[in-house]
Amino acid sequence: MHICHVNLASGFSGGERQTLTLIKQQLAMGYQLTVVANPTSPFADEIRALEQCQLVLCKHYTRSHQRSITADCDVVHVHEGRAIYWALLQRLIHGVPYIVTRRIDNPLKRKWLSQLAYTRASTLVGLSSEIVRQITRRHPQANVATIPSSPVQYPVSDADVDAIKAQFANKFLVIQAANMYAHKGFDVTIGAAKVLEKHAPQIHICLLGDGKARAELEKQAQGLGNISFMGKQSAMGNWFAAADLLVHPSYSEGLGSVILEAMAAGLPVVGTNAGGIPDIIKDDISGRLIEVGNPDQLASAIADIANDEALRERLIAGSLEQARACDIRQTALTYQTLYRQVLASQA
Repeated sequence: MHICHVNLASGFSGGERQTLTLIKQQLAMGYQLTVVANPTSPFADEIRALEQCQLVLCKHYTRSHQRSITADCDVVHVHEGRAIYWALLQRLIHGVPYIVTRRIDNPLKRKWLSQLAYTRASTLVGLSSEIVRQITRRHPQANVATIPSSPVQYPVSDADVDAIKAQFANKFLVIQAANMYAHKGFDVTIGAAKVLEKHAPQIHICLLGDGKARAELEKQAQGLGNISFMGKQSAMGNWFAAADLLVHPSYSEGLGSVILEAMAAGLPVVGTNAGGIPDIIKDDISGRLIEVGNPDQLASAIADIANDEALRERLIAGSLEQARACDIRQTALTYQTLYRQVLASQA
């Protein structure tokens, strides 16, 4: 089977990592792959390093529409917002079917081009039940499937893990890892740190990330001794191995790939009852769920997990089971079934 993956993002975040993980698995399964990527993105460098993929560099969705790019491809697989327009044009010009994986739980746009692009897709995939709900609200007649993300596996350096543990020696280390946008709930974590500072001095929180909200968040955390801003991290495997708990108190979230990554690394997790997070965190089974925007609940959940070893072990067992259910091998097989259905419908 020959699949053309399209991701035109300029950055390299969770969506690009998940796309790369699927591509690597499909190569292991013997697929032929073409990848259309933004030349300014680290994603393009990652694809170039794989060698087995045919890489097509594309700065804008209106460019790179030669017939030769998808002449031998069975299906185009879209992974990012602007890429859907590239797939639409390739469909209109050369007749190649495409599917769309949507990763955010925002309402779909009403703009005519967006609606046309979603209407012409053979199948729309949502990472979570909330994303699927948003898709079907705008496109009730569409063929829609739910396929969650798969956790990305990161390398671990024992020396670097030891260094992190030494830096926060004798602390129960809590991490939150995300780009510092308002909807990621870093303010809730800072609020929880204020609650915990006096009553749980053994707990320390590290915020891993950067972004336009950081300066304001640092002001909110001013004077707190139990929270550290560590900046954007490129070696998350070391932090997962060194930490005791991951929190992710987002106000909205498509699914929460970092939650799955922490689960696969054997961490207990706390997340909000928002977006797709409840799809992967079953309260008191594979983690703890709290209400959106509630620092007191977050502080209580952190303290409970820090102080109860039996609870930690039970949540870790549940999180590992959830991570296994989202293993990339199963995800790739699910997509394979979807590709075959698209091909059958074109026959």
